[in-house]
Amino acid sequence: MIAIVGAGAVGSYFGGMLARAGHPVTLIGRASHVDAIERGGLRLQSVSWDETIPVRATVDLAAVREAGVVLVCVKTVDTARVAQAIAPHLAAGTLVVSLQNGVENANVMKDAGGFEAVSAVVYVAVEVVAPGHVRHTGRGDLLLGVAPESKARAAAEAFASTCAAAGIPCRVVDDLAPDLWIKLVMNCAFNAISALGDVQYGAIAGDDGARETVTRAVEEAQAVARALGVRLPESDLVPAAWKLAAAMPQATSSTAQDLARGRPTEIDALNGYVARRGRELGVPTPVNQALCALVHLKERR
Repeated sequence: MIAIVGAGAVGSYFGGMLARAGHPVTLIGRASHVDAIERGGLRLQSVSWDETIPVRATVDLAAVREAGVVLVCVKTVDTARVAQAIAPHLAAGTLVVSLQNGVENANVMKDAGGFEAVSAVVYVAVEVVAPGHVRHTGRGDLLLGVAPESKARAAAEAFASTCAAAGIPCRVVDDLAPDLWIKLVMNCAFNAISALGDVQYGAIAGDDGARETVTRAVEEAQAVARALGVRLPESDLVPAAWKLAAAMPQATSSTAQDLARGRPTEIDALNGYVARRGRELGVPTPVNQALCALVHLKERR
């Protein structure tokens, strides 16, 4: 069984895709979402089809005890708490995968829960339209990072094959750090601006002022990565940001979705993380610092 811990937009999409392919899946999420799924199934509205998928759902974190694979999709602010809660229920050999934003979640789970987790990079544009209803508007692929000598390597490769057969492109790589940082840089480029401007990625790419802000946020994040010794595959990720916006023009950031629902955002693990590490390393990050501060102001409203 595959358990999805934190079955919001991202977790429900991947859980729904796996359930649609016939795999036993349990979605663990908020009561309103769980109740709607239990009553009528999960409506998954993808870019090319719209189906209602029967899938088990619960609010009980202890349901992970039945799982061979656990996908952790909670917000970064909840990582430590959830790790502590699920740790007593994890069976030996369970593959735990972090499908979260940021670069620190696997370490947080190790420190808080005492178990090893595999980091993943997730590229998907998806949102919860209403309880029990998730809309997918772009991409939907995973990249897992597991060292060749790791005990989790075989399980990760088996899970990647399961995903691929379910229509989820998924690969396993030896070193995920560069890809984690590319994802972090892309989040720093778009998440806060999408939230503060209440706009989609395509609109950001089409506005001169927003493009300049994206460029500066990306350049700062790259500078911090270099100072940390992260070997990014490209010296300039600004073109990659515009490519992402072109591929997902209708995407609304997770930060924007959190603010719209009155929930805490992950901004401290995104622009805030870059600003914090920049201060520690003596790397100036004024744009990322400003974006983080502005999102916090909007959160407090």
